[in-house]
Amino acid sequence: MDVYLPIAGISENVFVLLGLGGVVGLLSGLFGVGGGFLLTPLLILMGIPAPVAVSSSANQVVGASLSGVLAHWQRRTVDVKMGAFLIAGGLVGSTLGVGLFKLLRSLGQIDLAISLAYVILLGTIGAMMFVESLGTLLRARRRGGARVPAAHRHLWVHGLPWKMRFPKSKLYMSAYLPLGLGVLVGILSAIMGVGGGFVLVPAMIYVLGMPTRVVVGTSLLQVIFVTANVTFLQAITTHTVDALLAVLLLVGGVIGAQVGTRIGEHLRGEQMRIILAALVLAVSLKVGYELTITPIDAYSVTLWTS
Repeated sequence: MDVYLPIAGISENVFVLLGLGGVVGLLSGLFGVGGGFLLTPLLILMGIPAPVAVSSSANQVVGASLSGVLAHWQRRTVDVKMGAFLIAGGLVGSTLGVGLFKLLRSLGQIDLAISLAYVILLGTIGAMMFVESLGTLLRARRRGGARVPAAHRHLWVHGLPWKMRFPKSKLYMSAYLPLGLGVLVGILSAIMGVGGGFVLVPAMIYVLGMPTRVVVGTSLLQVIFVTANVTFLQAITTHTVDALLAVLLLVGGVIGAQVGTRIGEHLRGEQMRIILAALVLAVSLKVGYELTITPIDAYSVTLWTS
């Protein structure tokens, strides 16, 4: 059953969109990522214009992340204090990012910018996560299955001022770290239509040094507010949010997030990281391949009004 998407200007199958939202919601609950890093390129490959895919994905990520946070809240695996600093930085970053998105779109470079951002960021982060997680699994196997704590090095940023305690994560660090990380993730959310979890989750583990058990829920808490801000700003400034598309993806995402949270309870931290790394790498390779192949039509004209 097809439905016409008014802002995207094309028709798509309702059940395909619901299923796509469900898969992305599953990732949200399982890994603590918004899932937009997978959803946005898939929508583009389906023929959805890149600006609409980015803006509508951000809206879907809000619902999927909220569903996941509620499940983690019940398990008391959300660091609210850390999340508050990440959210504050994220709101600033996402506001700046929407302005940059509007500028790139006016220059006619937004499609290329989105694709290159996916290839570079996803490829780099996915490769680093995969190598580290695989090494951890191999070391654990050599030690007879004993768990090996995630590597956390003391970096120069940990010497920054304005230090405070984060009891839930058992950390004592500068508040500038989560604030700065939030700004970066906010900018990525606006440009790429993602929750930013694929950057936030590994950074929370390897840079902030947070325990894996509280990373997922805290990441989703930040994602909710940042992507909600992106959706609102995109709707009033670029008019690229397709409400019907977003609702269909949202319904599937809310259900999928609950399922993902339950599955995640049975996976070890390093197992979750290596699966996430493999997904990130796969998306990066697919987007990179689409950038390098010869298009079917050498020239195309897209009429866009907003």
